[in-house]
Amino acid sequence: MNYKVPFVDSKKNYQLIKNEIDSAYNEVMTAGDLIMRGQLSGFEDNLAAFVGTKYAVGLNSGYDALHVSMIIAGIKSGDEVIVPAHTFVATASAVVNAGGTPKLVDVSKDYNIDVSKIEAAITPKTKAIIPVHLNGRMSNMDAVQSIAEKHKLIVIEDACQSLGASYNGRKAGSIGLTGCWSFYPFKILGGYGDGGAITTNDPEAARIARLLRYNGEDRTTGAYYYHGFTCLLDNLQAAFLDVKLRHLPNWIKRRKEIAKQYLDGLSGLKDLGLPHFDDHKNDDVYQNYVIRTSQRDNLSAWLKENGIEILIHWPKPYYSYNGLNLDGSYCSETESISKEVISLPMNVEISEEQVQYVIQTVRKFFV
Repeated sequence: MNYKVPFVDSKKNYQLIKNEIDSAYNEVMTAGDLIMRGQLSGFEDNLAAFVGTKYAVGLNSGYDALHVSMIIAGIKSGDEVIVPAHTFVATASAVVNAGGTPKLVDVSKDYNIDVSKIEAAITPKTKAIIPVHLNGRMSNMDAVQSIAEKHKLIVIEDACQSLGASYNGRKAGSIGLTGCWSFYPFKILGGYGDGGAITTNDPEAARIARLLRYNGEDRTTGAYYYHGFTCLLDNLQAAFLDVKLRHLPNWIKRRKEIAKQYLDGLSGLKDLGLPHFDDHKNDDVYQNYVIRTSQRDNLSAWLKENGIEILIHWPKPYYSYNGLNLDGSYCSETESISKEVISLPMNVEISEEQVQYVIQTVRKFFV
């Protein structure tokens, strides 16, 4: 379907930076620099500088960043890891595939982990906590860090949706042992294929990640140190991402402008919640602009009928799928969220006219 307002417009985004992307492609292909060359190390340096960490390690996906982080944290069979009940399933899957057990905790109205419920989920087996910074908004990291220090837990940040966001002056991915990133095409920094990374201030964590991503091999000496994986960020994607990273500050500014227009245009509508929260410590980047209504299914159909592409994250809690064999404890906020949220178009390619069309179409539904 050709939408009047697509959720993202990758073709238009490419046109915005075509000359730079084409130049990066030509540079890589002319030199034949396909695996672990200067473009990868350059992007890693620039990503670390942007996040505010000493190291960044490019990986194949956000999932790989989470899985590698679980191994770095020493998660094994019998260990428990605190995970939000409302997130993409990969967060929990990384724990399971490392041998651990996810302990699910409900979320708050801002869709991030409810810090008031974390301690009740901690047992003698708990080894780590993964706060997920969802939709471009960081979790309450003051509370997370305080609880982690009290109970001697490792903190791994799932920051896949919040590159550039900050909490109390510190950027996402710079606080925990590692920060985990996804460069899936629809992310705020998206590649032309999948990709990911971890950021860290710990030299040992960076060393282990670099070994694990390439079958456990030290590429300098040829020695093997682990049974690793093949999950390296390829050099061409790194070159493209480095181009986009230079534009990211301006793109974040544009996202905030769109969010303000949505706020101004949609405030005051009965039975419509907007993703603006009273906490001066957060600086949000609006990876997703998530609205909430008890009329979600009807509104979703209305928007699609009127040519507006939307996404729903996620129509069922991931723990409700029997095949995942997870603790199905009822999480009331997560259950409600799954029935009520819609993500409106939010991208740097969207025009002023398209933004206003989305606002007018939503208003017509409610008024």
